[in-house]
Amino acid sequence: MSDIFKKQFKARWGDMDFNGHMGNTAYLDVAGDVRMLYFEENGFPMKRFEELHMGPVVMKDEIEYFKEVKLLENIEVHHLIAGYSEDGSKFRIRNIFYRSDGKKAAIITSTGGWMDLKARKLVIPPSDLFNTFKSLVKTDDFMILPGRP
Repeated sequence: MSDIFKKQFKARWGDMDFNGHMGNTAYLDVAGDVRMLYFEENGFPMKRFEELHMGPVVMKDEIEYFKEVKLLENIEVHHLIAGYSEDGSKFRIRNIFYRSDGKKAAIITSTGGWMDLKARKLVIPPSDLFNTFKSLVKTDDFMILPGRP
C-alpha cells in the first residue's frame, strides 16, 4: 500500500473571506493545486498534458467544513482517490484539509473526467495516466463509477 499523497500550505491573505477565515473558493484553489502537483510528481507535468491535448475537468465539487483556518495558519492537504470508472474516463478525488493542530478543517470531493481539448468531450486516458489514479490511496467509500456514455 502506498503512502497518502500530501502537501503543506499556509493560508494566505488572499485566501481569507470577510469573516476572517479561509474562504470556500480558496479551498477549491488549493485542491486544484494539490491535484496538479500530484500529476507533476507522477510523470504528468503540464507539458505532458499539452502534448496529449487533454486535461482533467471537474464536473462537481462538494465541500464539507469542520474547523476554521485563519490567516497564516499551516494546513496539510491529503489527496486520495474516492472512485474511478473502469475505463478511467471518470474519477472522484477527495482532498482532506488538516490544520496544524491536527483537526480536520474541510473535505472536498471532486468528480470529473478526462477531456480531449480538441474534441471537447470525455475520453479514456492513456494507461500510464490511469495508473497514477490507481496508485493513490483509496478512501473508505471508494466506488467504481459509470464510464463514458
